[in-house]
Amino acid sequence: MTLSVNRLRAALLAAAILLATGDPPPRADAPAADPHVAELDAAVKALVGKVRDAQIGVEILDIHTGKVLAAHDAHLPLNPASNAKIYTAAAALATLHGDHRYTTTLSGSQKGATVSALTLRGHGDPSLRTADLYALAQDLRAHGVKKVDGDLLVDQRGWDDQTTPPAYEQKPDEWAAFRAPVSAVAVNENTIILAVRPGAEGKNAQIAFDPPGFVDVEGTVSTVESGADNVSLVLSPTGRRLSAKVGGTIAQGSRLVRYTRRVDDPQLLAGYALRAVLDEVGVKVAGEVKLAAGGGRGVVLARHDSEPLSVLLHALGKQSDNFYAEMIFKSLSGETRKQAQAASSAEVVARLLERHALGDPGVVLKNGSGLYDASRVTAHSAAKLLRWAYREPAIGPEFVAHLATGGVDGTLHKRLGHTHRAVRAKTGTLDDVIALSGYVLADEGRSPIAFSIVFNRVHGKGATARAAADALVGAIYKYLHPS
Repeated sequence: MTLSVNRLRAALLAAAILLATGDPPPRADAPAADPHVAELDAAVKALVGKVRDAQIGVEILDIHTGKVLAAHDAHLPLNPASNAKIYTAAAALATLHGDHRYTTTLSGSQKGATVSALTLRGHGDPSLRTADLYALAQDLRAHGVKKVDGDLLVDQRGWDDQTTPPAYEQKPDEWAAFRAPVSAVAVNENTIILAVRPGAEGKNAQIAFDPPGFVDVEGTVSTVESGADNVSLVLSPTGRRLSAKVGGTIAQGSRLVRYTRRVDDPQLLAGYALRAVLDEVGVKVAGEVKLAAGGGRGVVLARHDSEPLSVLLHALGKQSDNFYAEMIFKSLSGETRKQAQAASSAEVVARLLERHALGDPGVVLKNGSGLYDASRVTAHSAAKLLRWAYREPAIGPEFVAHLATGGVDGTLHKRLGHTHRAVRAKTGTLDDVIALSGYVLADEGRSPIAFSIVFNRVHGKGATARAAADALVGAIYKYLHPS
């Protein structure tokens, strides 16, 4: 094979440049470098300079080409805080699909107006509420049932009995609602709500717990003429139920005050609530509330279906709801195993990352919410996951839609308003972690950008780190929308 004179000259010139500089010559057909990319690199350097003592991972990625536009320590494994939820959401959409609904049923053998035993069975619906129990009870009553002659059984056997998600044991005495346990049958996010309504001055206030039937109450709350509300609530487990000691005062001018706390053991919460609800609608339960141990459950007499998974995921991306995240995370393994387990669900996520080359050394997801010190991700892995999810037709629109919109809703409703709805992102906040990962959308003809920004060891500089992250996202927006 012979070379033309021009091609031979070009080859000799390339060899000379390589010998002289060590660099290959620019291709004649190579696109011109984008001068604005340097501005992104400068913006990343500015972010790093604002929180000098922190560990920081950043990657900014062109979604169409996969090109990394700017980065800093993008392969450093870091605690992602609630940015772990983007992995949970992507795995849920890829595994269960957006139209998946969680079912809760009442089953039994009916003879006339009597059911011999009634079984409440669930599959991990994170959204089941007291109102849904009322709807199930009304359906049962519509079947002509007036009495349950035996026990009310709660069937939790679709999940293992580990109700505490991984890493939640790091704060065992935290009763806040965000640390609620998980279970196959759950109601009101496995929390109880104390509602206090003032009475006449000097009289006891009205108190009630939702869901009903689970809490034994001791004490009273007094109504006073004025002043700040000073209601005390102390919870303690009593077997599989809760005892509550209430006290303090509420001002007569207060309309209604609510206090939400997690339950300690959720396995019979929905069962006790259902028994109270059944009693209200005229169905008497003669037996006890117990966990189902085995045997048949009869036929389905009433059924509740959740909203589609694509809708439920808004609680993760927009509201950063830890309970929804842990419930959906654990349900990932319920489709393929006899019992759903958190460790098995973590394997589902790991296999997804491996299958689509979305991992990075050091990446590990142990729980679904990112709460406490459980997981590690890299900015590179998160950006790749975001790019893959955006480009995957089966999940892309639903995945983008579940994220908070800058300046509009969710955890970003007061942030990034100047980006004119172009930012879709997931926030992350722990005592020592600030994170923000998502998209900046582009006008037609330009590629949107995926970004991941994770700070660890912020040492009380959370507000500074958050502002620096917003400034970098603002620079990305300016890069895509220079006008």
